[in-house]
Amino acid sequence: MIKRERYLKQITPFIGKPVIKVITGIRRCGKSTFLKMICNALSENGVPDENIILVNKDSLEFDFLTNYRELNKYVKKITKNIKGTIYLFIDEIQEIEGWEKAVSGFLADNTADLFITGSNSRLLSSELATYISGRYIEFKIYPLTFSEFLQFRQVKDSLNVEQEFILFMKYGGFPGIHHMEYDDEVIEQYVSSIYNTILLKDVVAKNGVRDIALLERISKFTADNCGNITSSKKIADFLKSQKISGSVDTVQNYLNMLTNAYLFFKANRFDIKGKRLLEIHEKYYSGDIGLKHNLLGYKIGEIAGHLENIVYLELLSRGYKVNIGKYNDQEIDFVATKANELIYVQVAYMLHDQKTIDREFGVLGKINDNYPKVVLSMDKFHDSNRNGIQWFNLVEFLTTP
Repeated sequence: MIKRERYLKQITPFIGKPVIKVITGIRRCGKSTFLKMICNALSENGVPDENIILVNKDSLEFDFLTNYRELNKYVKKITKNIKGTIYLFIDEIQEIEGWEKAVSGFLADNTADLFITGSNSRLLSSELATYISGRYIEFKIYPLTFSEFLQFRQVKDSLNVEQEFILFMKYGGFPGIHHMEYDDEVIEQYVSSIYNTILLKDVVAKNGVRDIALLERISKFTADNCGNITSSKKIADFLKSQKISGSVDTVQNYLNMLTNAYLFFKANRFDIKGKRLLEIHEKYYSGDIGLKHNLLGYKIGEIAGHLENIVYLELLSRGYKVNIGKYNDQEIDFVATKANELIYVQVAYMLHDQKTIDREFGVLGKINDNYPKVVLSMDKFHDSNRNGIQWFNLVEFLTTP
């Protein structure tokens, strides 16, 4: 089991504290394994096995837990005679109807130190916010970053890193691919099964979607336009051009469902001069680069877009909130903020001519503040500092803590 140190470091200070630890992320990104890592850490620190209770709703063993009453009854029964602090882990809790009522009760009764996972962002936007507002901490888990990918692949030779990056860019970051043969067809089938499960369980079933064909078209269009300015109206207009019925409101509802299931992330536009978020001209990025290829096929000619998607997910995994930037009529790929940190990031495939260099560095040079400004590209060598703007090789950036 490869430890995902970044997330363990984030959650450790809250273990044993009277707040619910809510772990969210796309299906098969490693949430279940992460719970087991925490369980192992508790065991290593002397917590008795009977004090660690793991309920995995993906397992048939817990198929009988269908609603909050059954969950409450089960937990009360199994914890009745246990002495000391109890650590309760409930995986994929959204599968239990009314789960938030049981969790709220456990918290009120001080039943256990609570850890729950879910594959839908609505966990926090609706149910949890209503019942236990202010009494939970969210930890977002993402598919493997490239540095984690190298760990899973047990790559230690720096000479092979670029070759591995090509695999990562093609296959994506779902941990489960490392239990498969590294074959294009095998990986494609595996990622396809993940996509279909998410679409059917976390989007269609969760929201009662009737027009699945329309949903799939919107999903594919969004994947094909990752990193481009996209709006509900733009998608509705495209559907109309294909003689497919789909109103702007319907498209927006479906986009919300797809982002709630983490199939896509929405990056809002930030006006740097006006220091405000804009409500139009957002961009969408795939929740995993492998999912995008699964929908569209791997297109090496669109490598610039693939790189942008990878950097976006990398920044999210490092704990940044990521927007796209607007400065006058020019765009900055990413404006990433975390606590008191802010960083501007431009992503390019290659800085192969002066026009490209001027474009990528020029817009950052116009921003009159002292926050770090970075250009990332696949070039092997370039000026590491140009008028205070730093350049990094993109692969080195991804592998540097």
